[in-house]
Amino acid sequence: MNSQKNIIQTIGIVLPTLPGYSETFFRNKIMGLVNKGYNVILFVGKEEGISNTLPCTVQILKSFNSGFLKNSYHALTAFFKAVLINPRRSYKLLLLERNNGVTMKRSLKNILINQPLLSENLDWLHFGYATLVVNREYVSKAMDAQMAVSFRGFDMYLSPLKHNNCYESLYKQPVKYHVLSDEMKRLLVSNNVASSQIHVISPAIDIKKFNRGDRIHNSSTLHILTVARLHWVKGLDYTLEALYHLKKLGIPFKYTLIGSGEERERLIFSAYQLGIIDQIELLGKQPHEMVKEVMMQADIYMQYSIQEGFCNAVLEAQAMGLLTIVSDSGGLKENVLDNETGWVVAKRSPILLANKIKEVVDMPEIEKTKIRSQAKQRVSSQFNLKQQQEKFIEFYKQPVAKSKRL
Repeated sequence: MNSQKNIIQTIGIVLPTLPGYSETFFRNKIMGLVNKGYNVILFVGKEEGISNTLPCTVQILKSFNSGFLKNSYHALTAFFKAVLINPRRSYKLLLLERNNGVTMKRSLKNILINQPLLSENLDWLHFGYATLVVNREYVSKAMDAQMAVSFRGFDMYLSPLKHNNCYESLYKQPVKYHVLSDEMKRLLVSNNVASSQIHVISPAIDIKKFNRGDRIHNSSTLHILTVARLHWVKGLDYTLEALYHLKKLGIPFKYTLIGSGEERERLIFSAYQLGIIDQIELLGKQPHEMVKEVMMQADIYMQYSIQEGFCNAVLEAQAMGLLTIVSDSGGLKENVLDNETGWVVAKRSPILLANKIKEVVDMPEIEKTKIRSQAKQRVSSQFNLKQQQEKFIEFYKQPVAKSKRL
């Protein structure tokens, strides 16, 4: 690892795929690091269809489920790299894993699969999602690199429920953790991770791209918008039920939902059964420019998730001057300050949500303008790209604190 401050640091970032249209936080981070003189290597698991528009090198990192080891060419290539190019690191990885109870079969697989990582000289190995570090907990130590791990909503709240103790080995390592909110930090601390290892860096947006000025509602129909994956964790069933109650309250509305996912058909059927299908518009997955156009016409933005890490779309909505209503799950209650920059409603309470929407609609315009102004100012001052990029630069300047189990 490079130890001199004047030597350009090389940061390896592990992601499942190249950052997509909704993953602006990764793209912004990579651009910020490169602009500051860092060398970035991106390791991704998907080979087909790669079109790299980022100023960094891209390497393919196969997973155990990809059939990598069944391909004799790839398997032999990895074997010769392990024996001829990376024998010291491969052997060190084997010893580290065997000394920590990993089976010989799994260790040998790990050595072959992780050759693209072991072949690079990195100062930092940063896993963009905590789930990607499973079966790679000892790789950074084998290559003498600092290790960093980002926890996001799925990693923090869902993976441990699906895979019991999946981070047990990770928590024993010297790691610098990146989380999106103070609430996520508290949860990591409750898993006996030392507070000094955890750094909160919230998402950020390009303020210049999300600004529409002040818009006063002048239509008899209330336009409500949500941008989310069509997944049960987004609480869309509860959202639709709240809209059913809103209709009973006599408030005419149009609800636009942008996003794709496995729940689309079920949500359409739920809207039909609730008698609000004519008020619902599902636009599917849309590019950012289209999202912005829809936001230009919306009055209220709603993110009523059962669990949420933080949510960039909520920041964008506030920056655009939308009146924003969110649930109290995860980092949303840090994203939106209740009665200051928007409103926070207890999750899984559709009647409360409907009543809150009506309360917001009935507010004097001067109060709505005040909330919009405070939201825009807070996003501009606390969640801008420059500030986020500076925090990541500081993140990599200091070495990993020694692991200290509480």
